[in-house]
Amino acid sequence: MEEQFPLRQIINERGELVDESCRFHITEELAKTMYRHLVRTRTFDRKCVRLQRQGRIGTYVPFEGQEACQVGSALALDKGDWMFPTYRDHGAMMTFGRSLVTTLLYWKGRTEGCVPPVGKKIAPPAVPIATQLPHAVGAAYAERRKGTKSAAIVYFGDGATSEGDFHEGMNLASVFHAPVVFFNQNNQFAISVPIARQMKSKTIAQKALAYDIPGIRLDGNDVFAVYIYTKEALERARGGGGPTLIEAVTWRYGAHTTSDDPSRYRDQTESERRRQTTDPIVRLERWMRREGLWSDSWAKAVQQEAEEEVEAAVAEFERYPSVQIEDMFDDVFAKRTPKLEKQKQAYLEWKRGAVR
Repeated sequence: MEEQFPLRQIINERGELVDESCRFHITEELAKTMYRHLVRTRTFDRKCVRLQRQGRIGTYVPFEGQEACQVGSALALDKGDWMFPTYRDHGAMMTFGRSLVTTLLYWKGRTEGCVPPVGKKIAPPAVPIATQLPHAVGAAYAERRKGTKSAAIVYFGDGATSEGDFHEGMNLASVFHAPVVFFNQNNQFAISVPIARQMKSKTIAQKALAYDIPGIRLDGNDVFAVYIYTKEALERARGGGGPTLIEAVTWRYGAHTTSDDPSRYRDQTESERRRQTTDPIVRLERWMRREGLWSDSWAKAVQQEAEEEVEAAVAEFERYPSVQIEDMFDDVFAKRTPKLEKQKQAYLEWKRGAVR
Protein backbone atom coordinates (compact mmCIF):
# COMPACT_ATOMS: atom_id res chain seq x y z
CA MET A 1 0.00 0.00 0.00
CA GLU A 2 2.93 2.36 0.65
CA GLU A 3 3.95 1.79 -2.99
CA GLN A 4 0.51 2.97 -4.08
CA PHE A 5 0.76 6.05 -1.85
CA PRO A 6 4.44 7.10 -1.97
CA LEU A 7 5.74 9.95 0.14
CA ARG A 8 5.89 12.87 -2.29
CA GLN A 9 8.69 15.44 -2.02
CA ILE A 10 9.74 18.52 -3.93
CA ILE A 11 12.88 19.27 -1.91
CA ASN A 12 14.61 16.68 0.26
CA GLU A 13 16.23 17.03 3.68
CA ARG A 14 19.45 18.36 2.12
CA GLY A 15 17.56 21.11 0.32
CA GLU A 16 17.93 19.48 -3.10
CA LEU A 17 15.17 19.78 -5.68
CA VAL A 18 14.08 16.20 -6.34
CA ASP A 19 11.14 16.88 -8.66
CA GLU A 20 12.25 19.05 -11.58
CA SER A 21 8.72 19.14 -12.99
CA CYS A 22 7.75 21.44 -10.11
CA ARG A 23 10.54 23.97 -10.63
CA PHE A 24 8.32 26.39 -12.57
CA HIS A 25 5.98 26.60 -9.55
CA ILE A 26 8.78 27.85 -7.29
CA THR A 27 9.79 31.50 -7.42
CA GLU A 28 12.05 33.62 -5.26
CA GLU A 29 9.05 35.62 -4.09
CA LEU A 30 7.17 32.47 -3.06
CA ALA A 31 10.18 31.03 -1.23
CA LYS A 32 10.79 34.23 0.72
CA THR A 33 7.09 34.57 1.57
CA MET A 34 7.08 31.02 2.88
CA TYR A 35 10.23 31.59 4.91
CA ARG A 36 8.74 34.71 6.53
CA HIS A 37 5.59 32.84 7.51
CA LEU A 38 7.54 29.85 8.83
CA VAL A 39 9.72 32.07 11.02
CA ARG A 40 6.74 34.19 12.10
CA THR A 41 4.68 31.20 13.20
CA ARG A 42 7.55 29.50 15.01
CA THR A 43 8.46 32.72 16.83
CA PHE A 44 4.83 33.14 17.86
CA ASP A 45 4.53 29.51 18.96
CA ARG A 46 7.60 29.68 21.18
CA LYS A 47 6.38 32.93 22.73
CA CYS A 48 3.02 31.36 23.55
CA VAL A 49 4.67 28.47 25.37
CA ARG A 50 6.57 30.99 27.50
CA LEU A 51 3.40 33.01 28.13
CA GLN A 52 1.62 29.89 29.35
CA ARG A 53 4.50 28.99 31.67
CA GLN A 54 4.28 32.51 33.12
CA GLY A 55 0.51 32.20 33.67
CA ARG A 56 -0.32 34.92 31.13
CA ILE A 57 -2.46 32.62 28.94
CA GLY A 58 -4.22 29.33 29.61
CA THR A 59 -3.32 25.87 28.38
CA TYR A 60 -1.66 26.17 24.99
CA VAL A 61 -1.30 23.71 22.09
CA PRO A 62 2.15 24.06 20.45
CA PHE A 63 2.84 23.10 16.84
CA GLU A 64 6.59 23.58 16.44
CA GLY A 65 7.82 21.19 13.77
CA GLN A 66 4.54 21.27 11.85
CA GLU A 67 4.92 24.78 10.40
CA ALA A 68 5.32 23.65 6.78
CA CYS A 69 2.00 21.80 6.91
CA GLN A 70 0.17 24.88 8.08
CA VAL A 71 1.95 27.59 6.13
CA GLY A 72 2.12 25.71 2.85
CA SER A 73 -1.53 24.65 2.88
CA ALA A 74 -2.85 28.07 3.97
CA LEU A 75 -0.91 29.85 1.23
CA ALA A 76 -2.62 27.57 -1.29
CA LEU A 77 -6.06 28.92 -0.40
CA ASP A 78 -8.00 31.55 -2.33
CA LYS A 79 -9.54 34.49 -0.47
CA GLY A 80 -13.08 33.08 -0.70
CA ASP A 81 -12.20 29.60 0.58
CA TRP A 82 -13.23 28.13 3.92
CA MET A 83 -10.83 27.04 6.64
CA PHE A 84 -11.86 24.63 9.39
CA PRO A 85 -9.00 24.37 11.90
CA THR A 86 -8.34 22.34 15.02
CA TYR A 87 -6.94 23.74 18.25
CA ARG A 88 -3.41 23.22 16.86
CA ASP A 89 -3.79 25.12 13.59
CA HIS A 90 -3.26 28.72 14.65
CA GLY A 91 -0.25 28.85 12.31
CA ALA A 92 -2.54 28.13 9.36
CA MET A 93 -5.08 30.68 10.58
CA MET A 94 -2.47 33.41 10.99
CA THR A 95 -1.06 32.67 7.53
CA PHE A 96 -4.59 32.96 6.12
CA GLY A 97 -5.11 36.36 7.74
CA ARG A 98 -6.04 35.90 11.39
CA SER A 99 -4.23 38.42 13.56
CA LEU A 100 -1.77 37.42 16.25
CA VAL A 101 -3.79 39.40 18.78
CA THR A 102 -6.93 37.41 18.00
CA THR A 103 -4.99 34.18 18.41
CA LEU A 104 -3.68 35.29 21.79
CA LEU A 105 -7.17 36.28 22.91
CA TYR A 106 -8.37 32.78 22.04
CA TRP A 107 -5.79 31.24 24.36
CA LYS A 108 -6.77 33.73 27.05
CA GLY A 109 -10.36 32.50 26.81
CA ARG A 110 -11.89 35.65 25.37
CA THR A 111 -14.71 35.26 22.84
CA GLU A 112 -12.99 37.69 20.46
CA GLY A 113 -10.51 34.90 19.84
CA CYS A 114 -13.12 33.04 17.78
CA VAL A 115 -14.00 35.95 15.50
CA PRO A 116 -12.39 35.74 12.03
CA PRO A 117 -11.06 38.80 10.21
CA VAL A 118 -13.53 40.59 7.94
CA GLY A 119 -13.85 38.82 4.62
CA LYS A 120 -12.26 35.55 5.75
CA LYS A 121 -14.18 32.32 6.30
CA ILE A 122 -12.27 30.85 9.23
CA ALA A 123 -14.33 28.68 11.57
CA PRO A 124 -13.51 28.73 15.30
CA PRO A 125 -10.89 26.13 16.24
CA ALA A 126 -12.49 22.74 16.89
CA VAL A 127 -11.54 21.21 20.22
CA PRO A 128 -13.71 18.05 20.01
CA ILE A 129 -11.82 15.62 17.80
CA ALA A 130 -12.98 15.42 14.15
CA THR A 131 -16.30 17.24 14.59
CA GLN A 132 -15.15 19.91 12.15
CA LEU A 133 -14.96 17.47 9.21
CA PRO A 134 -18.72 17.21 8.56
CA HIS A 135 -18.98 20.98 9.09
CA ALA A 136 -16.40 21.58 6.37
CA VAL A 137 -18.22 19.24 4.00
CA GLY A 138 -21.47 21.12 4.62
CA ALA A 139 -19.85 24.49 3.91
CA ALA A 140 -18.17 23.17 0.78
CA TYR A 141 -21.37 21.60 -0.50
CA ALA A 142 -23.23 24.87 0.15
CA GLU A 143 -20.66 26.71 -1.99
CA ARG A 144 -21.22 24.19 -4.75
CA ARG A 145 -25.00 24.62 -4.52
CA LYS A 146 -24.58 28.39 -4.71
CA GLY A 147 -22.49 28.03 -7.85
CA THR A 148 -19.33 29.63 -6.46
CA LYS A 149 -15.76 28.54 -7.07
CA SER A 150 -14.91 28.48 -3.37
CA ALA A 151 -13.57 25.34 -1.70
CA ALA A 152 -12.93 24.30 1.90
CA ILE A 153 -9.93 22.88 3.71
CA VAL A 154 -10.31 21.02 6.98
CA TYR A 155 -7.41 20.13 9.28
CA PHE A 156 -7.15 17.15 11.61
CA GLY A 157 -4.56 14.90 13.20
CA ASP A 158 -3.92 11.19 12.90
CA GLY A 159 -6.00 10.52 16.01
CA ALA A 160 -9.06 12.03 14.33
CA THR A 161 -9.09 9.21 11.77
CA SER A 162 -10.19 6.89 14.59
CA GLU A 163 -13.37 8.92 15.07
CA GLY A 164 -16.69 8.33 13.35
CA ASP A 165 -16.87 11.96 12.22
CA PHE A 166 -13.85 11.36 9.99
CA HIS A 167 -15.57 8.55 8.11
CA GLU A 168 -18.93 10.32 8.03
CA GLY A 169 -17.32 13.46 6.63
CA MET A 170 -15.36 11.52 4.00
CA ASN A 171 -18.42 9.56 2.95
CA LEU A 172 -20.64 12.64 2.76
CA ALA A 173 -18.06 14.54 0.70
CA SER A 174 -17.66 11.60 -1.66
CA VAL A 175 -21.38 11.06 -2.20
CA PHE A 176 -22.14 14.75 -2.77
CA HIS A 177 -18.89 15.52 -4.61
CA ALA A 178 -18.17 18.39 -2.24
CA PRO A 179 -15.24 20.73 -3.03
CA VAL A 180 -13.30 20.01 0.16
CA VAL A 181 -9.70 19.06 0.95
CA PHE A 182 -9.22 16.83 4.00
CA PHE A 183 -5.78 17.83 5.29
CA ASN A 184 -4.36 15.35 7.77
CA GLN A 185 -1.27 16.35 9.74
CA ASN A 186 0.11 12.97 10.71
CA ASN A 187 2.48 13.88 13.53
CA GLN A 188 2.45 10.19 14.47
CA PHE A 189 1.12 10.59 17.99
CA ALA A 190 -2.48 11.20 19.11
CA ILE A 191 -1.48 12.74 22.44
CA SER A 192 0.47 9.73 23.80
CA VAL A 193 -0.79 7.00 21.44
CA PRO A 194 1.54 6.19 18.52
CA ILE A 195 -0.04 5.62 15.14
CA ALA A 196 0.84 1.91 15.24
CA ARG A 197 -1.54 1.54 18.22
CA GLN A 198 -4.36 3.33 16.40
CA MET A 199 -4.54 1.55 13.06
CA LYS A 200 -3.13 -1.32 11.07
CA SER A 201 -3.27 0.71 7.86
CA LYS A 202 0.19 1.44 6.49
CA THR A 203 -0.88 4.95 5.54
CA ILE A 204 -3.72 7.35 6.24
CA ALA A 205 -3.90 8.30 2.56
CA GLN A 206 -5.10 4.82 1.65
CA LYS A 207 -8.33 5.44 3.58
CA ALA A 208 -9.40 7.49 0.55
CA LEU A 209 -9.89 4.23 -1.37
CA ALA A 210 -12.97 3.32 0.67
CA TYR A 211 -14.67 6.51 -0.51
CA ASP A 212 -13.41 6.46 -4.11
CA ILE A 213 -11.64 9.81 -3.84
CA PRO A 214 -7.99 10.75 -4.50
CA GLY A 215 -5.54 10.14 -1.67
CA ILE A 216 -2.11 11.81 -1.52
CA ARG A 217 0.72 11.18 0.92
CA LEU A 218 3.40 13.84 1.12
CA ASP A 219 6.35 15.02 3.17
CA GLY A 220 4.72 17.46 5.58
CA ASN A 221 8.06 19.10 6.37
CA ASP A 222 8.57 20.09 2.73
CA VAL A 223 6.73 23.40 2.43
CA PHE A 224 6.87 23.33 -1.37
CA ALA A 225 5.29 19.86 -1.54
CA VAL A 226 2.56 20.92 0.87
CA TYR A 227 1.82 24.07 -1.10
CA ILE A 228 1.89 22.56 -4.60
CA TYR A 229 -0.16 19.43 -3.88
CA THR A 230 -2.68 21.25 -1.69
CA LYS A 231 -3.13 23.90 -4.38
CA GLU A 232 -3.62 21.16 -6.96
CA ALA A 233 -6.28 19.50 -4.79
CA LEU A 234 -8.07 22.80 -4.18
CA GLU A 235 -8.08 23.65 -7.87
CA ARG A 236 -9.48 20.21 -8.68
CA ALA A 237 -12.20 20.76 -6.07
CA ARG A 238 -13.10 24.20 -7.48
CA GLY A 239 -13.26 22.73 -10.97
CA GLY A 240 -15.81 20.09 -9.98
CA GLY A 241 -13.36 17.27 -9.25
CA GLY A 242 -14.65 16.65 -5.74
CA PRO A 243 -12.79 15.99 -2.48
CA THR A 244 -9.21 14.88 -1.81
CA LEU A 245 -7.57 13.34 1.25
CA ILE A 246 -4.02 14.59 1.91
CA GLU A 247 -1.80 12.92 4.48
CA ALA A 248 1.10 15.21 5.40
CA VAL A 249 3.65 13.23 7.40
CA THR A 250 5.29 15.46 9.99
CA TRP A 251 6.46 15.56 13.62
CA ARG A 252 5.69 17.76 16.61
CA TYR A 253 8.82 18.45 18.62
CA GLY A 254 7.19 19.24 21.91
CA ALA A 255 4.19 18.30 23.99
CA HIS A 256 0.66 17.66 22.80
CA THR A 257 -0.31 20.59 25.03
CA THR A 258 1.45 22.54 27.74
CA SER A 259 -0.21 20.22 30.30
CA ASP A 260 1.48 17.18 28.73
CA ASP A 261 4.88 15.56 29.33
CA PRO A 262 5.97 13.84 26.09
CA SER A 263 9.05 12.31 27.72
CA ARG A 264 6.74 9.84 29.48
CA TYR A 265 5.70 8.16 26.23
CA ARG A 266 8.22 9.21 23.55
CA ASP A 267 12.00 9.24 23.18
CA GLN A 268 12.69 12.96 22.95
CA THR A 269 16.08 12.38 21.37
CA GLU A 270 14.12 11.68 18.18
CA SER A 271 12.89 15.28 18.23
CA GLU A 272 16.44 16.57 18.56
CA ARG A 273 17.56 14.39 15.66
CA ARG A 274 14.73 15.67 13.49
CA ARG A 275 15.64 19.29 14.22
CA GLN A 276 18.90 18.62 12.39
CA THR A 277 17.43 16.59 9.53
CA THR A 278 13.76 17.08 8.66
CA ASP A 279 13.08 20.55 10.14
CA PRO A 280 10.97 22.59 7.67
CA ILE A 281 12.75 25.91 8.23
CA VAL A 282 16.23 24.41 8.02
CA ARG A 283 15.26 22.58 4.83
CA LEU A 284 13.98 25.72 3.12
CA GLU A 285 17.13 27.59 4.14
CA ARG A 286 19.28 24.84 2.62
CA TRP A 287 17.37 25.06 -0.65
CA MET A 288 17.63 28.86 -0.74
CA ARG A 289 21.37 28.66 -0.15
CA ARG A 290 21.72 26.21 -3.05
CA GLU A 291 19.73 28.55 -5.30
CA GLY A 292 21.72 31.63 -4.31
CA LEU A 293 18.69 33.25 -2.68
CA TRP A 294 19.99 33.29 0.88
CA SER A 295 21.40 36.24 2.76
CA ASP A 296 22.29 36.13 6.45
CA SER A 297 21.39 39.79 6.86
CA TRP A 298 18.00 39.23 5.21
CA ALA A 299 17.26 36.23 7.44
CA LYS A 300 18.27 38.20 10.52
CA ALA A 301 15.91 41.01 9.49
CA VAL A 302 13.06 38.50 9.00
CA GLN A 303 13.62 37.12 12.49
CA GLN A 304 13.76 40.58 14.03
CA GLU A 305 10.58 41.62 12.22
CA ALA A 306 8.79 38.52 13.51
CA GLU A 307 9.92 39.13 17.08
CA GLU A 308 8.81 42.76 16.97
CA GLU A 309 5.39 41.76 15.56
CA VAL A 310 4.92 39.14 18.26
CA GLU A 311 5.93 41.48 21.08
CA ALA A 312 3.59 44.19 19.77
CA ALA A 313 0.73 41.68 19.63
CA VAL A 314 1.41 40.56 23.20
CA ALA A 315 1.42 44.15 24.42
CA GLU A 316 -1.93 44.83 22.70
CA PHE A 317 -3.50 41.59 23.89
CA GLU A 318 -2.56 42.25 27.51
CA ARG A 319 -4.50 45.51 27.48
CA TYR A 320 -7.71 43.47 27.31
CA PRO A 321 -9.38 42.72 30.66
CA SER A 322 -9.26 39.19 31.99
CA VAL A 323 -12.12 36.94 31.01
CA GLN A 324 -14.93 36.40 33.51
CA ILE A 325 -16.64 33.06 33.95
CA GLU A 326 -20.10 34.58 33.42
CA ASP A 327 -19.04 35.64 29.90
CA MET A 328 -19.59 32.09 28.70
CA PHE A 329 -23.36 32.59 28.79
CA ASP A 330 -23.36 35.66 26.54
CA ASP A 331 -22.16 34.51 23.13
CA VAL A 332 -23.97 31.24 22.57
CA PHE A 333 -26.96 32.92 20.88
CA ALA A 334 -27.56 36.45 19.59
CA LYS A 335 -30.01 36.80 22.48
CA ARG A 336 -29.78 34.70 25.60
CA THR A 337 -32.48 32.04 25.86
CA PRO A 338 -34.58 31.82 29.05
CA LYS A 339 -32.67 28.71 30.08
CA LEU A 340 -29.28 30.40 29.62
CA GLU A 341 -30.53 33.49 31.46
CA LYS A 342 -31.61 31.31 34.36
CA GLN A 343 -28.24 29.56 34.42
CA LYS A 344 -26.35 32.85 34.38
CA GLN A 345 -28.40 34.32 37.21
CA ALA A 346 -27.94 31.14 39.25
CA TYR A 347 -24.19 31.38 38.76
CA LEU A 348 -24.10 35.09 39.70
CA GLU A 349 -26.11 34.39 42.85
CA TRP A 350 -23.72 31.61 43.79
CA LYS A 351 -20.77 33.88 43.08
CA ARG A 352 -22.15 36.63 45.31
CA GLY A 353 -22.66 34.13 48.11
CA ALA A 354 -19.23 32.60 47.64
CA VAL A 355 -17.38 35.90 48.05
CA ARG A 356 -19.14 37.04 51.23
